[in-house]
Amino acid sequence: MEDSKMKYKIWLTLVKGVGPLMSKKLLSVLEDEEEIYKASPKMLASIPGIGKVLSAEVQRSKSLLCRAEQEVEFAKRNNITILYYKDKAYPSRLSECPDSPTILYSRGTSDFNTSKVIGVVGTRKMTDYGRTSCESILQGLSVSHPDLMVVSGLAYGVDVCAHRKALECSLPTVGVVGHSLEHVYPAAHRQTAQQMIESGGALLSEYVSGTFIDRNYFVARNRIIAGLCDCVLVVESGEKGGSLLTADFASSYHRDVFACPGRAGDPYSVGCNNLIKQNKAALVTSSEDIEYQMNWEKGGPSSVQLSLFPELDGDQGRIVDLLKSGDVFQQNEMARVLQLPISKLSSLLFELEFVGVLSSLPGNRYKLAGR
Repeated sequence: MEDSKMKYKIWLTLVKGVGPLMSKKLLSVLEDEEEIYKASPKMLASIPGIGKVLSAEVQRSKSLLCRAEQEVEFAKRNNITILYYKDKAYPSRLSECPDSPTILYSRGTSDFNTSKVIGVVGTRKMTDYGRTSCESILQGLSVSHPDLMVVSGLAYGVDVCAHRKALECSLPTVGVVGHSLEHVYPAAHRQTAQQMIESGGALLSEYVSGTFIDRNYFVARNRIIAGLCDCVLVVESGEKGGSLLTADFASSYHRDVFACPGRAGDPYSVGCNNLIKQNKAALVTSSEDIEYQMNWEKGGPSSVQLSLFPELDGDQGRIVDLLKSGDVFQQNEMARVLQLPISKLSSLLFELEFVGVLSSLPGNRYKLAGR
């Protein structure tokens, strides 16, 4: 983390009226946050969509650079990792979302770019049926997919059930919180949060230290849960609630959404039943349903697939060699690494997927089949 640059990156997130979308608009014109900080009001106002009002706010907020420097020091003292949206360690799935935070704060050593990530959300007033469904599905997935990461919001009910079951199954699990990282909310989940961190998971937030708990922040964090994942499972939900917002975010990001069905008239299953009825979510009752929908194959690559690898040469061979590391690559990233035009790469990827060598994932991402 380069302190001299990081303070400007944090500073921009503190400017009132400059959210993730506006930050990226500014950065598409100016080189970096330091240049934004030093830009004249006239220069900023000339950028389409900025105008005089926001330009003036940027000027008034220059005093917040000291606050940003304090945040850098706070992160150092408390073993908090600051993730910038252009960093390699930043969650690649989330970076594909237009409103993804430019800065994330992480407590823990989790690899957010692991090969499979599922979000599990639901009501805070979980029933025995919801608990059984949540635990059964995660138990089944853990057996076939020990590399799976489980993401939720550390709230009461389904969220903490998912985190605790992931810990029991030795799966890394990430809690996305709607507050800063110097405390845990609710306090009753502090021990679970510590176990998550110690077991290869993490707590993740977009908020600087000292941020007070606010309902709107918990709504905003739902987009991060959705963006981090390949798919989102809604276990139980009332007619309204944060889990339905997470499902909406997931759909807007072209993620798969699944829902556990409930009894007709059950108040804690109305949300899930409506998602299924409105074709906003696929009905699932087991881990096998999710595996089938996501094309998550059990075990390693088949002998047929492996036998194909030696026959590949040229650019197809280069693609396979790149993916043999076990990493998942986004199409644009592959094009950059392999120095191939997108049009040619798309054709090669289609051919490799057609013969069963590659599997495609949401967000134009690819991996070796069976990995």
